[in-house]
Amino acid sequence: MEKPYVPNPSRHDNAPFRRCGRSGIVLPPISLGLWQNFGGADVFETGRAMVRRAFDRGVTHFDLANNYGPPYGSAEENFGVILRKDFHNLRNELIISTKAGWDMWPGPYGIGASRKHLLASLDDSLKRMGLDYVDIFYAHRPWADTPLEETMGALATAVHQGKALYVGISSYSPERTRQAHDLLRSMGVPLLIHQPSYSMLNRWIERGLLDTLEELGAGCIGFSPLAQGMLTTKYLNGVPAESRAATGNSSLLKEFLNEKNIAHVRKLNEIAQKRGQSLAQMAIAWVLRDKRVTSALIGARNVEQLDNSLDALNKLEFSPEELTEIEQHAVDVGIDLWRSARMNMS
Repeated sequence: MEKPYVPNPSRHDNAPFRRCGRSGIVLPPISLGLWQNFGGADVFETGRAMVRRAFDRGVTHFDLANNYGPPYGSAEENFGVILRKDFHNLRNELIISTKAGWDMWPGPYGIGASRKHLLASLDDSLKRMGLDYVDIFYAHRPWADTPLEETMGALATAVHQGKALYVGISSYSPERTRQAHDLLRSMGVPLLIHQPSYSMLNRWIERGLLDTLEELGAGCIGFSPLAQGMLTTKYLNGVPAESRAATGNSSLLKEFLNEKNIAHVRKLNEIAQKRGQSLAQMAIAWVLRDKRVTSALIGARNVEQLDNSLDALNKLEFSPEELTEIEQHAVDVGIDLWRSARMNMS
C-alpha cells in the first residue's frame, strides 16, 4: 500500500510572502510552474515529488495552463491526480492558476482570446484538475482579432460564475495592461496580476510595465527567470545532448546560445561564485530585487534542481557594487520569445 503524503508541519513557519499589488493576496517569492516536466511524456512520480517538496518548503502557488504537457492538457491532468492523492484536504492552502490563449485544440476556436475560447478552456481545465475553481485565471496572451472588451468580459464572467477567484493577464504591453485594468474595473473585477517573461537577459518589463503595475496596484510574477536555462551553468561549455536546447522543438533556440551571449553568462557566473551562490540562485534573487515583482515563477526537472532554485531565498540581498557589476552583463540578448505576441498580438 502506498504511504500517504504527510506535509511538513513547519511548512509555513518563517516562510516569506509578498503582497500581490494592493490586493489581499500574498504569494511566495518563488512559485512553481508546470510548463515543462509535468506532462504525460514525463515521469509522473518525479513531478509528484517536486510538487510535494515545493509545498514542504513553503511554496503555496502552482501555475499551469491548458496546453502544458506534452501532450496538451496532460500537466493539468497529472496535477489533478497529485491533488487527489496528496492534497485533497489542503486545497485552502494553495493558490492554483491556469491560463488560456495559446493553441489548445484544432479549429478556429482553439486559440486566441475570444469569450468562447477562454470560458470553454477554463471549464476543460477545471475538469482535468478535478477542481470547482482556480484561484487565478489568465488571458495567456493578447490577440489582435478580438476586442479587448470581449476578452476582459470573459475573465469577469469567470469570476462572477465562481470559477476563478481572481484574474490576470500575461505578456500584455504596458498600454494594453492599463486598458485591461480599466475594463475589468468597470465590470467590478480587479486585475490581480500580470505574468511577463523577465530575467537578467530579458529586461523588457523595466521599460514601463513595472511602473504601470505599481500605479494600478497589480502584482507581477516573472516567468523564465533563468532565461529557459541560459542562466545556469548548463551551456557554458556547449549544448549538452540531453538539454532542452538540443531538442528539435525547443523554445530555447540554439542561435541564442552564441559566444557573445555565453560570454555574458560566464561573467554573471563568476559574480555568483563570488556571492557564494549558483548562477541560477543569483538569477532568481536578482529578479526579486525589485519589490514590485511579487514572485519568480520557476520550473524544475527534478527535486535536486528544485531545491537549488529555492535556496536562492537564502541570499536575496545585493550590495550596490554587485548590482553595478551585474549591470554590465545583465543585458537584453534577444531572447524575448513572446515579443511578437505582445507587440503584434499575433
